[in-house]
Amino acid sequence: MRVTLLGTGGPRPDPDRQGPSTLVTTGGLRLLFDAGRGVATQLAKAGVAPEQLDAVFVTHHHYDHIGGLGDVLMAAWNNGRERSLPVYGPRGTESILAALFGVVYESDVRFRIREAESNRAPIAHVAEMVQATDIDSGVVELGAAVQVEVGRVEHGESGIGLTDDEWTAVGYRIESDGGAVTISGDAVAGRELARLARDTDVLVMNCYLAGDEIDSEETRFLSEHVLAGGPQVARIAADAGCSRLVLTHLRQKSPELLESLETEIRQVYAGEIVMGEDLLQLDV
Repeated sequence: MRVTLLGTGGPRPDPDRQGPSTLVTTGGLRLLFDAGRGVATQLAKAGVAPEQLDAVFVTHHHYDHIGGLGDVLMAAWNNGRERSLPVYGPRGTESILAALFGVVYESDVRFRIREAESNRAPIAHVAEMVQATDIDSGVVELGAAVQVEVGRVEHGESGIGLTDDEWTAVGYRIESDGGAVTISGDAVAGRELARLARDTDVLVMNCYLAGDEIDSEETRFLSEHVLAGGPQVARIAADAGCSRLVLTHLRQKSPELLESLETEIRQVYAGEIVMGEDLLQLDV
């Protein structure tokens, strides 16, 4: 398996980090996890065209994780893709894609279909190419060699009082070639994260704040209930027994603060620590 960090930033626009997105290549498949800002361009930089993707997985519906979703799907269609492209995500994913193709890009889709007809090379509607599925738990089998396990993660809903119908976030565990990679999405400890990350070879984990940045009521609430910071990430990784911890979804930090973040995690977690950077590739 190969893991490519396409985007390692967060909701704040960052000139050095694109929006959250990870590409996992295994078993001859190219699997995209989340589609933050700039994902189509990042795929191109990684040598992968949008139409070459075999499946897309969304962890949750914050704009920084799906801001590039319409772009990458429309680009695949516009580049001539005809075969089905499955898109999985928590409840509401099907509705989002219906809105993208039926409202946001409706006139664009109409134009391109009419253009193709004028050139006597008719094309199917993009909605026929994309097969959306809402999924909160279970296993997605991608052929005989790859399976993706889906589980709920805690990303703010308990802390701010949202019901499961109002908000759902999921993480993914990819197993293939005798290895395992876990994509936490945005999460704190709880729900199914520990099970998804148990003994995984690579845990790609959000780590928004270093301990030194958790210095107010607001940042403490954020790190406890919404986005795990350095101290909690260290405990999650250590308890899970994962071999390699890859930090992503990083807020802008000075080199000194990044070094401090790694040092504090190392005091708790004994495995390998990788400070995520855009387009970094890791082999499992």
